[in-house]
Amino acid sequence: MSYDLNDAQPQIMPTGELIPDGTFAKIRLSIRPGGVNGSAPMDAGLLKAASESDAKMLDCEFTVVEGPFVRRKFWQNFTVAGGKLDDKGQSKGWNISKASFRAMVDSALGLNPKDMSEATKAKRLIQGLKQLDGITFAARIMVEPASDPKYRDQNRLANVVLPDEAQYAAVMKGEAVDPDPINAKPRKPAGTTVAGNAPAWATDAAPAQAPQQQAGTVPWNQQPPPAAQQPAPQPAANGPAWLNG
Repeated sequence: MSYDLNDAQPQIMPTGELIPDGTFAKIRLSIRPGGVNGSAPMDAGLLKAASESDAKMLDCEFTVVEGPFVRRKFWQNFTVAGGKLDDKGQSKGWNISKASFRAMVDSALGLNPKDMSEATKAKRLIQGLKQLDGITFAARIMVEPASDPKYRDQNRLANVVLPDEAQYAAVMKGEAVDPDPINAKPRKPAGTTVAGNAPAWATDAAPAQAPQQQAGTVPWNQQPPPAAQQPAPQPAANGPAWLNG
């Protein structure tokens, strides 16, 4: 038996070109559950276990919601427990991720990052990582070069754009903003990789869609500002402070 390959169609080339380095965009986070329990009851089955350490991670999908790259996606893991420890015995990855999550809340709700009033601090309280699912915020997106030629370059979250930054208002309105490239160099692998597995750095938290809005909740970016001189609100039993006015 023989196969005549002459009439075969041209090969299908890879799709999904990368979002250009340094692009500013409004993006939404969706959590992809990995079957590992988090520390909060609502985070049961939410996390993903790292393949080469004891780290537990939040597997995040980011989707551009407005602008020329609308509906384009990229993915990133954020360590929330375990992994390398600092001199205080705390997870280095969690400290990085925690800073990114706080920035997402500040960006989504238009909170001044320097505002440490009790009312604003209460808006940064969450009862579980699950409550970050669906948060929409301003971001700068980078291209992370692969350190191994077997892998492709990837888009990553370079940093969350905060309300006190020049690009914030335009990004949240969906307006075009000139990119500010990162020009990142490939990361060095954290250790020897196992054949067939992604390099160790691929599961580390980087420095830091559209799912339907759940019924009965208020979109992240449509929250009213807190009333002046009110006592600090407490997190309600059915959601974080910023979802309850």
